[in-house]
Amino acid sequence: MEIWHVDRKGAPPAAYERGWKDTVNVPEGEEARVIMRFEGYKGKYMLHCHNLQHEDCAMMTNFETV
Repeated sequence: MEIWHVDRKGAPPAAYERGWKDTVNVPEGEEARVIMRFEGYKGKYMLHCHNLQHEDCAMMTNFETV
């Protein structure tokens, strides 16, 4: 699976944030846009936040690629 960090609030990501990723740090008040390609990786995936307040509020979801 390829995950690319595209931008942060419309600005290009810093040099250390470019390239393939499996996580993206998004501090409070920030936004990050990513693109994912699941070619050859069919199945169920989980998208979630590691902020404890968000986990307590069930701020996570799952999705399936076919």
